[in-house]
Amino acid sequence: MSSMSNLNEIRGRFYPALQQYLEQAAQGLETLSSDRRLALDQVATYIRHCRADQVPRLTFICTHNSRRSHLGQIWARVAAVYHGLPHIETFSGGTEATAFNPRAVAALRRSGLQITSVDPTVANPRYHVSFSDAWPAIECFSKVYDAPPNPSQGYVAIMTCAEADQACPLVPGCDLRAPIRYEDPKVADDTPAEAERYDQRCQQICTEMLYLMAAGSR
Repeated sequence: MSSMSNLNEIRGRFYPALQQYLEQAAQGLETLSSDRRLALDQVATYIRHCRADQVPRLTFICTHNSRRSHLGQIWARVAAVYHGLPHIETFSGGTEATAFNPRAVAALRRSGLQITSVDPTVANPRYHVSFSDAWPAIECFSKVYDAPPNPSQGYVAIMTCAEADQACPLVPGCDLRAPIRYEDPKVADDTPAEAERYDQRCQQICTEMLYLMAAGSR
């Protein structure tokens, strides 16, 4: 674990708007229920118990790899660096590939992340998600959970929706299967509450990933 001075230096390199967002999201840590903490703690325990030569890899899985699984991948990576665990690798996938939903992309942009689309004209575009100029961008696009560049063995399978959890009773190659489910923000698509619902889910996942990585760094 990095010293506090090192952590402050790392966090000082995050984009200013994102720093403010993370500080706000961290205020929700006290409201996490005991059930949510237990679910997150099992992944944190896995991270702490990884061998010195073992890179913790987390794959967030949802049916279409379009919303919640991407939010999990991105916030887990940001939270890992934020808590001095830059060696942790995060991924996302689905039981089928579709596209990273633009509503989720917009919510992430509102959080202070900088996102560019590499090939916006294709059905399943690739996005580069940046949280600091000091770290490489996260590349995001929709894919099946075991498709490259995702790991095929030695990883945690974090099931972010009930449908994927039920569709994948067995996830080949994973060391741990962790159901950490989130309500799908798409229930508010094309309604006046759309942006608010996506922002709520975005912040919830951010808060929980901050908790997970803080626990994993102890």
